[in-house]
Amino acid sequence: MPAKPKQSTDFVAKPEPWRIHFFQRHRADDPDQSVPALAFLDSCPDKVSAMMVAVLQAVAAAPPPSFSGGGKWEAMHDEMAGFYEVRVDGPKRKHFRLFCVLERDGEKLGLGGPSIVAIDGASKPFKTTLSKADYAAVKKLGDEYGARVPRSVLV
Repeated sequence: MPAKPKQSTDFVAKPEPWRIHFFQRHRADDPDQSVPALAFLDSCPDKVSAMMVAVLQAVAAAPPPSFSGGGKWEAMHDEMAGFYEVRVDGPKRKHFRLFCVLERDGEKLGLGGPSIVAIDGASKPFKTTLSKADYAAVKKLGDEYGARVPRSVLV
């Protein structure tokens, strides 16, 4: 007798991947409507920017609440709580960081669904930390991003 086929209830649905967006400054705040995270990625060595994009894609596919990180995706703390960073080391062990926010209610914010939004990036020499001013600049851009509905992202 042939085996009975599994019923659809035997399968666990995989969560839909999250979307990836890049914050684009609003014309009222920046007449050039710059995209800080893309400008940062363009300034990185090719292998570093490719790795950062690959990490974003892996996080989005997991999606974020399930992604373990492996040191490449980390939640930030203290004054940067609410931000996440993609962490990649480049030539001469230089540290590269891409700062992102998660938008679980992205549908309500004009993002089409749950989304990872890259805000800005920074680099620093080996075994150093970014300054409070560097973090404040990222936070200011994050506040600017969060001030508008629909969110201002590169389309």
